[in-house]
Amino acid sequence: MLNKKKLASFIDHTLLKPDATKDHIRELCEEAMNFGFWSVCVNPSNVSFASNILQESQVKICCVVGFPLGANISEVKAFEAEKAISDGANEIDMVINLGALKNGDFELVKQDIRGIVKKAQDSKTEIIVKAVIETGLLTKQEKVFACKLVKDAGAHFVKTSTGINSSGATVQDIKLLRKSVGRDFGVKASGGIRTYEDAISLIEAGANRLGTSSGSLIIKATPP
Repeated sequence: MLNKKKLASFIDHTLLKPDATKDHIRELCEEAMNFGFWSVCVNPSNVSFASNILQESQVKICCVVGFPLGANISEVKAFEAEKAISDGANEIDMVINLGALKNGDFELVKQDIRGIVKKAQDSKTEIIVKAVIETGLLTKQEKVFACKLVKDAGAHFVKTSTGINSSGATVQDIKLLRKSVGRDFGVKASGGIRTYEDAISLIEAGANRLGTSSGSLIIKATPP
């Protein structure tokens, strides 16, 4: 059984609502510091503000890129990632080009991811890149192949979903992604994770990061 501190270290404490105010972001950051979450996950326009709040803490800043559709052109995504990194982001959660994947244009999918990986590699600090594949919109075969493309492109994690365009994380999908990427690659479960039981079942299935806006409720429900 994971204790509160250990479980909190799996969580990207997330607030991506379009109407999020500075007060909301401040509260998010304060909760992350109080509970010991791994990171806060925010939209690009909130990275600099969150960075100022969290600069003396151990909490990382995760920024979404190409969110929520993944349909931006690659150069725009790369610029968005570069700006987020310069504003203080430690991790980038980018949405892959799902249309290209469905079209069989696998080189474009990899190019899309590689553009952001390159920006991460050019940074003076270690930057983690996660690729969102929207499992709810993919067939089993597409999920497996998407994992291969994410690994080949140099990202560090495959992530289930944005939590907006499709169904969220399932135990079945996490098991499939973990099998597809192997033991030493990151798997982030995101979307619909609202309870302690949800969190534990996904971690047991193979997730080593959880994206959720219910982090505080989950930790409060965690046994001592």
